[in-house]
Amino acid sequence: MTWTTDNQKNLMLFSGRAHPELADAVADELGVKVTPQTARDFANGEIFVRFEESVRGSDAFVLQSHPAPLNKWLMEQLIMIDALKRGSAKRITAILPFYPYARQDKKHRGREPISARLVADLLKTAGADRIITVDLHTDQIQGFFDGPVDHMHAQGQLADYVREHYGTDNICVVSPDSGRVRVAEKWADALNGAPLAFIHKTRDPLVPNQVKSNRVVGDVEGLTCVLIDDMIDTGGTIAGAVKVLKDAGAGEVIIATTHGVFSDPAAERLANSGAKEVIATDTLPIPTEKRFANLTVLTIAPLLAQTIREVFENGSVTSLFDGSA
Repeated sequence: MTWTTDNQKNLMLFSGRAHPELADAVADELGVKVTPQTARDFANGEIFVRFEESVRGSDAFVLQSHPAPLNKWLMEQLIMIDALKRGSAKRITAILPFYPYARQDKKHRGREPISARLVADLLKTAGADRIITVDLHTDQIQGFFDGPVDHMHAQGQLADYVREHYGTDNICVVSPDSGRVRVAEKWADALNGAPLAFIHKTRDPLVPNQVKSNRVVGDVEGLTCVLIDDMIDTGGTIAGAVKVLKDAGAGEVIIATTHGVFSDPAAERLANSGAKEVIATDTLPIPTEKRFANLTVLTIAPLLAQTIREVFENGSVTSLFDGSA
């Protein structure tokens, strides 16, 4: 008796309920469909997930964004991964465009958690073999996960947009604090060697979401400033930085960020900050009530789809960044 088997790999894309529009856009880019599933909440808040197709032997990619309520969507992704593991998926890749708890990546004082590490442990325990994420708050989070982490960057899309709409002749790249100067250097290279500046600021570790911007380090007078950050939550830091730049004689100020968290009152602050334009990606859903007149949202779907394709085909993810990632 002879046994034969079909060893051809099977890519399957799964989506949580937090941001289905992004999953649909990724599926369109890949030319696949999002695997149908049943997902619902019980009266007490428990989450139930069941996939409507066999996942046995599949290369499974589980996409979930993490807006508010963040803990619910994180739990849903963990449950989806567990269901795939128990359904005999061959490899499970967790896609977290916005990595939850990324700001809690180290202890500032005693008796504090390192919650970013806890999230990595939860993903591994649930059954994830690999993580794909975009613009981590700090690079060290990659080391929290015991497995491959593909850390993608939205800088290419954001910088291309700035170059196309504002040129590079009168541009200055501004970091909102000294900690992101290395990222600003990469932005400067992408914008034909634009000059750099950064905002010197102070933060009270006892008061979250409140920062005092002090002064600009660098010459910004008369220049179009591209103010960059990985995420904008309540918008206080960035709005304060715009004011400091304007006071220092800057021309137009453009804000570029990957993750538009936009917790209240971010939309109002950014709309009235004096910035000419705020550019964000759709790693997080930005509903109508969080949008404002000078907001531009770029889709991250092509980058995620390219990454999934390279991982599935055992290609080079680094090639997506000209070998420099």
